[in-house]
Amino acid sequence: MRIVIIGAGVAGLSCARALSAAGRQVTVLDKGRGLGGRMATRRTAEGFHFDHGAQYISARSDDFHTLLSEGAKKGFIAEWPLGKDHPRYVGTPGMTGLAKFLVEGLDVRRQQAVTTLEQTDRGWVLDCADQSFEADIVVSTAPAPQTAALLGQGHPLTAEIGLATYDPCLTLMIALHAPLPEVPRILEEPDAPLAFIARNETKPQRPPTPAFTAHASPDWSLEHMELEKGEIANRMADLFCDRFGISHDRIAYRAGHRWRYAQVSKPLGRDFVVDNSGTLYAGGDWCLGPRIEAAWTSGKAIAEDILEQV
Repeated sequence: MRIVIIGAGVAGLSCARALSAAGRQVTVLDKGRGLGGRMATRRTAEGFHFDHGAQYISARSDDFHTLLSEGAKKGFIAEWPLGKDHPRYVGTPGMTGLAKFLVEGLDVRRQQAVTTLEQTDRGWVLDCADQSFEADIVVSTAPAPQTAALLGQGHPLTAEIGLATYDPCLTLMIALHAPLPEVPRILEEPDAPLAFIARNETKPQRPPTPAFTAHASPDWSLEHMELEKGEIANRMADLFCDRFGISHDRIAYRAGHRWRYAQVSKPLGRDFVVDNSGTLYAGGDWCLGPRIEAAWTSGKAIAEDILEQV
């Protein structure tokens, strides 16, 4: 039984980990060079570190909390004290820590973007730029719009997958020559253009340099989505300086990033979708909600269904 999973984010790795633990042959394909999807950290030549996607991990279920505890014991995860009702965790030394924990022992092929997916009388064929893969079961954990595009408008699952929607997010990575100690570890102002600001240097195992990640609101992001990344950085830096009353000469580094599918705004409301043949699955946070745990839950549920059917 050959199983190919598209996407090495938390959902894909969660699914692969559960299937591999049950003795199944699993290959994970990812179009990027790294792991973890939106759990991303950028390291610059100047020595700055920015968690420019997901900022932290929280656990509601006992199973996911147990997983995070196991990752923490191995040094991949640490608690980020925020004074919240429930603990918040981060990957260490970057947000990809959780993905690196989940990927242990798995067969992951990076820089393998799946361009076409075709069902034949012998199973499935997945074409990438320089090679093809055959599978009896395929699991797509890419964002809902990318999964729908891969399946095509005529596929029976496409309409259902299209019910899940996302908000975009533009991100500013900004470092200063001197600290801003008056800024809390997290500043949330949902109605402001800069809706979320985090101090990266307050997280465990990050450099002590004053480095901030700022996420724009969905409305501001949508309005400015097609700007060049340099212009995104400049405009968001203006907002940042205005917000804290500082001059631009205090900026040591700035860069912008564009997340088209940043946060699920309308989840599907079920763990995953599967076609009538029972050999094509799709899932991710877009099924259950905008949380890392939701992606993990979806991937695990797919694995459990595959094992039950097989």
